Amino acid sequence: MKLTDPIPAPSSAHEPLSGAGHLLDATTPLAAGPGTEPTARWLRATVGAATGLPLAPGQDHDSGVVLRIDPEVERKLGPEGYRLAVDGHAVRIDGGGPAGVFWGAQTLRQLLGPEAHRRAPIAPRERWEVPAGVIEDAPRFAWRGLMLDVARHFMPKGDLLAYVDLMAAHKLNVLHLHLTDDQGWRLEIRRYPRLTEVGAWRERSKVGPRDSPLWDERPHGGYYTQDDIREIVAYAAERHITVVPEIDIPGHSQAAIAAHPELGNTDVIDTASLGVWTTWGINPNVLSPTDTTLRFYENVLEEVLELFPGTFVHLGGDECPREQWQASPTARDRVRELGLAGVDQLQGWLLGHFGRWLAERGRRLIGWDEILEGVIPEAGLPEGAAVQSWRGYAGGIAAARAGHDVVMCPKQQVYFDYRQAPGDDEPIPLGYVRTLEDVYRFEPVPPQLTGADAERVLGAQANVWTELTEDRRRVDYQTFPRLAAFAETVWSSLPPPPERDFEGFQERMAAHYARLDALGVEYRPPGGPRPWQRRPGVSGRPIDGSPPIV
Repeated sequence: MKLTDPIPAPSSAHEPLSGAGHLLDATTPLAAGPGTEPTARWLRATVGAATGLPLAPGQDHDSGVVLRIDPEVERKLGPEGYRLAVDGHAVRIDGGGPAGVFWGAQTLRQLLGPEAHRRAPIAPRERWEVPAGVIEDAPRFAWRGLMLDVARHFMPKGDLLAYVDLMAAHKLNVLHLHLTDDQGWRLEIRRYPRLTEVGAWRERSKVGPRDSPLWDERPHGGYYTQDDIREIVAYAAERHITVVPEIDIPGHSQAAIAAHPELGNTDVIDTASLGVWTTWGINPNVLSPTDTTLRFYENVLEEVLELFPGTFVHLGGDECPREQWQASPTARDRVRELGLAGVDQLQGWLLGHFGRWLAERGRRLIGWDEILEGVIPEAGLPEGAAVQSWRGYAGGIAAARAGHDVVMCPKQQVYFDYRQAPGDDEPIPLGYVRTLEDVYRFEPVPPQLTGADAERVLGAQANVWTELTEDRRRVDYQTFPRLAAFAETVWSSLPPPPERDFEGFQERMAAHYARLDALGVEYRPPGGPRPWQRRPGVSGRPIDGSPPIV
């Protein structure tokens, strides 16, 4: 293994002209300086388990594996930066902060080879060599995210924790959990138990896109208890990953309305007859803009804030049809009461209310790029609100120019439910073809943004929607190996997309596929899906041609 082999690629790697690396064996100590103890525990629990080496605590900071927080590294590389120096005496990981030390440990694990990613040794081996040299590394972006849609198809806690580990292995640091939608409510709210008693379960599920004639007649559901969430958040925090919850309003809310019909537009439809939605697409059943709705979601968010300590709370704000509001006397009365121009501004009013509510509690609203629409002109988006640009780059460009922070996740580039190749072999082919190379050439900052506006781009996020992805095996297939390419685009300082060395990346992927094998990831092989990864008889909704840059 060479110092230049890790994925994502390090900022700089210098190998000596001569000199042996460092050998780890049963006598190798692990010395952890102040603030690095969690990384030491992680190394013993993962690398120690895979290699069979005890990595016993040591006090000698001149030999073995040495972890330290170094203010000089922080000044040069930032708190997530690290320096990994290897010679015949020691393996030294100096981080700008605890996160930097942890990312350096992830690089060390990769340098030990694919076997270091297993959960137990597979053959007796007395020594493990780390190649000599120095790596200095730091991330390009602060937000390096993955969105998992656990609302459409529930992901059990064990699988979700496994994805936290996979994110950490790729130096990603934001897990966006899409917890509520028309098809399911996945978070226990103690004040409103019906949200999970009713809203977490649907009678059956559409198989394939909405126009498919196929159904899975098995009931589907599940939810995370509050203790589950505390465990997930703590597990992620130990790996320097922040969990951002998404609670959808005012659209994508039928599961909540099924549990609490008073939240819907009761003067337009019989909301008591609604169940949790069993198909996909944009749903006309949206929240009513009443004080009852405001108080209900304030109470929900009170519990959400207790569970998720991060800065951001995602409130959706996307795909909200206005037809029920147009027909609702209650909604029209609210428009007149507030002096709005029309029902199109009700969404902006609702999100503005909760944005201010969050700000009063030291949190920040983040939402999909539709939150820029229907905003009351004199009010604008709440101060501190951030935008996730999913319909393309345009929403992010507009938000950045208006002074808002942006996370780029354009569907045409980084939606991992989109197919990975043309042809009939891809399981339930959806959307544009997004190959491994396409993802590798993704650029989060569009050329329209420069200077201070470009600095508004916090980073980027890959989104895994699960309407057509019903279990962990299918999520693996859609996500990998493309997540490895995405991770490099948000961590590494790469040249412009046309100049990127994709052939070199492919060469490094040869070793990375072996790491994914060791980790048990059922990725899409370079040659195409394995027979059991195909879905014959289930049509998709492919889009031909190259995706537009919009």
